[in-house]
Amino acid sequence: MQSNLAQKISLVIAVLCYLVAVGFAIAALVYEPRQSGDPIHASFMASVIFFIGCGIVLHVIARSRLKGLVSLDDRTNDQ
Repeated sequence: MQSNLAQKISLVIAVLCYLVAVGFAIAALVYEPRQSGDPIHASFMASVIFFIGCGIVLHVIARSRLKGLVSLDDRTNDQ
């Protein structure tokens, strides 16, 4: 499968999103909440969910086959 430059960039950003999610997960585990509903701890956990979601979306974009869809090349249907 040949991917274009935008797909390669989105794969790199997806990996960075996964790494940031791991960092926030470690921060959520290390941080000791002062009370049961600590907003800082909740923000760490919400950041983990957000960055994992971003990573999944960018990973799917990076691995999809976009030839013909992006260039609107419809030569295969003319035959």
